[in-house]
Formats: sequence, structure tokens, C-alpha cells
Amino acid sequence: MKKAIIEVKALKKDFYVGEITVHALRGVDLEIKEGEFVAIMGTSGSGKSTMLNILGCLDKPTSGSYFLDGISMGELSKNELANLRNIKLGFVFQSYNLLSRTTALENVELPLFYNSKIRSKERRERAEAALEAVGLADRMHHMPNQLSGGQQQRVAIARSLVNDPVVILADEATGNLDTRTSFEIMALLQDLNQKGKTIVFVTHEADIAKFMTRQIVFRDGHIIREELVTNRNNAVELLKTLPIEESV
Repeated sequence: MKKAIIEVKALKKDFYVGEITVHALRGVDLEIKEGEFVAIMGTSGSGKSTMLNILGCLDKPTSGSYFLDGISMGELSKNELANLRNIKLGFVFQSYNLLSRTTALENVELPLFYNSKIRSKERRERAEAALEAVGLADRMHHMPNQLSGGQQQRVAIARSLVNDPVVILADEATGNLDTRTSFEIMALLQDLNQKGKTIVFVTHEADIAKFMTRQIVFRDGHIIREELVTNRNNAVELLKTLPIEESV
């Protein structure tokens, strides 16, 4: 039996706006096992973004427990959380979040600067390997403004991989991309998942969620539906049905 990478129990998160209390999460139970590719879905205000922030150790719950790879997040200090976040988690965002004045290679190296055990030579080798893994071996020394949107997102995915995290958290990672480029990114993520990488992907797009193995739907701070994806979309096969364009 595969181990649980993420375990959430009775998780609540409240926000206070003046005298008003907003219950963003209302007692959520969630388990994600090693090797899953999970879609977290829901409309704006459903709680999915709050859930992702807590899973990414960017925010703390009001109550409840969160275990990441067997470690209780509620018992760690801010510094310990930051260190664990850098080691255990990889992030991919809708807006790529690349530094504009640094090359693709330097952007991918960034997470490794926080690990004092890694010397510059190893840092460079690991960043090069990550870029090769996402098909950008020939774009390592390009600046972000010299790359297409799809290529920039591939750099962001390479950056999320460079520390070999236990889980990748993606937030609307295809939101700024056209259909073909979205399918190319999903093909890359499906390939990484098939190689064993656990991925949690927040999306409001039902078509994108069909590329994953399980869907979890939030509404008003609750999980209202969980289901395995039967008839899962294959991104590589779908790409063959689109008009031929220059690959990005």
C-alpha cells in the first residue's frame, strides 16, 4: 500500500474582516497518497486556494492537523516550515513567477541556494538536469522574455523539480496558456506523474481536471465530492488531434 504524502484532519481556517468571521475551511478531511495526480476544484470562494496555501505551508489552519510526508506541520516554527517547504514541496504558479533578469538555468537554480549542503557545481548540474527533463536543454541560457508562455511554464516546472520534492503543488498552472500549450504542459505533468511524482493541481477547468487521476471538489469550505477519474484524458493523444503548430 502506498503511503500518504498529505494527511489533513478536521481542518478549519477562519479569516476575520472587522467583526465578520469568514469560515474559509469548515472541518476538511483529506488524504493524498504517493503517486497520485489530484485535481482540487471549486468556484471562487469555495476554499480551494486556502487549502492550497495550507498544503504549501504558506498559511496555518485555525484548527485541525496537517501531516506532510509524516511530519506534523502544526508543531514547526516559521523557520522550520520555510526549510521544510523548500525541501519537500515544489510550486508551479499561473503567472510562472520567474525572475525577469536571470536566465532559465539561474531561475531553476534558485531553490538550491537555500540548501547550504549543495555546492555550486552540483547546483548547476541539478538545474541542467531539471531543464532537460522538461525539454528545454536548448533554452537554458535564454531570459524569460525570450521564451514563450509554454516555455516559461516549463522553466517553472523544472524549478519545482530541482529539489526532488515529495509533492508538486500547481495553482491554475495552465490558466494563462492556449489550448495546445495547456495540453503540452499536461502531457509533461502526466509523464512526471507516471514516473512517480505526486502532484496536486488546483483548477476551475473541468477539461483540465480530466487529465488527473482523482478530483476533489470544494464548495463553501467543504469537500462536496471526491471521485476517481475513469476515462482519463491522455494529453499526448489529444495533442495529435489539434492543428500542427510549432511546438512551444
